[in-house]
Amino acid sequence: MKKEKNENLIAQNKKAHHDYFIKDTYEAGIALTGTEIKSVRARRINLRDGYVQVINGSAFLENVHISEYKQGNRYNHEPLRSRRLLLHKKQLQRLAKDQSTRGIAIIPLKVYLKHGFAKVLIGVGQGKKKYDKRESIKKRDQERELRRQYKI
Repeated sequence: MKKEKNENLIAQNKKAHHDYFIKDTYEAGIALTGTEIKSVRARRINLRDGYVQVINGSAFLENVHISEYKQGNRYNHEPLRSRRLLLHKKQLQRLAKDQSTRGIAIIPLKVYLKHGFAKVLIGVGQGKKKYDKRESIKKRDQERELRRQYKI
C-alpha cells in the first residue's frame, strides 16, 4: 500500500500496535455528516477506544469520538454515534469471518484525507499477552539504542 503524506494524516491509534499483532489492513471510507467532516478536518477525532463491528453485511465504526463542530448549532451530530464504513462486498465477508474468530479484533489504525474524502485504515489484529508487550518494548528500546550508537 502506498504511504500517505503526513499532512493528510488526521488521527492515529498509537496503542493499536502495542496491544495487537496486526495481521491485515483495509482502507475504508466513512459515511459522515456535514458537521462531522468539518470536525474531522479540524483534527477533533479520537480513535483510542474504537472498534469495527460487522452487522448484517455492513461494517460500522463504533466508539470513535468526533467532537461537535463549534459552529454547528442545532445541526450538530452526536459525538459517539455509529458510523457506517464503505467497503467492498468481499472485504466485508472477510471481516465478518475474522470477527467470528475468537481472539480477533478489528480496530481503526489511522484516519486520513485522500482526495478530499475521509478514509480510515482498519486492522485485523490478535490481542497480545503481557509478555508479548514486554518483548516488543524491549525490542524497540534495543533498536533505539542501536540507532543512537551509530548516529554518534
